[in-house]
Amino acid sequence: MIRYTTVQKEATSEEVIQRSRFIGHIAPISSREEAEAYIRKIRDLHKTATHHVPVYIVGEQMELQWASDDGEPQGTAGPPILQMLVREGLTNLVCVVTRYYGGTKLGTGGLVRAYTETARQALTVSGIHPVRDMILLKVRLPYPLLGKLKNLEQDQPFSIENTAYAQEVDILLRYEREYHERVTGMLADLNSGMPPVLELTEKLL
Repeated sequence: MIRYTTVQKEATSEEVIQRSRFIGHIAPISSREEAEAYIRKIRDLHKTATHHVPVYIVGEQMELQWASDDGEPQGTAGPPILQMLVREGLTNLVCVVTRYYGGTKLGTGGLVRAYTETARQALTVSGIHPVRDMILLKVRLPYPLLGKLKNLEQDQPFSIENTAYAQEVDILLRYEREYHERVTGMLADLNSGMPPVLELTEKLL
């Protein structure tokens, strides 16, 4: 089950528009504090830039939305980026578009297009990631069952994330939480009884 959709990873994009240099920065975050720390990091990274236009959205239902024009004409920088990200259905992310002014004014429409397109390019580089409720289940099986489990992986809703070989095989399985009963039932059928669970962890991944 998808809890929310965010960006895959931190990413940057850059383009020059009428001699102004625009650099888009985007990253996944989980709180306003993380977003504000990221904005400070970008400001420190580009201390001589003319503008740092920040936007962030926090919460599984996009409860917290914030944007600033950072000195650009009102409504020409931060709000259009925020609107674009909301239309994409994204949350738990921060975006900063840095501008080094090149001496040519872009006008209201030109600024909106430049900032929005730079943010969109950073989003494209990062990629979109649906975050799901996942379970990481560590089990121990006899060696003869490893091959059978690998065959089941092709048709069952789990993936084998890691395998450690000792007297028996410790295997880390990953699957969505909604499939927990199905996977544990499959393991019980495979081993004529539930194999020992060494560790069960629920995560948003």
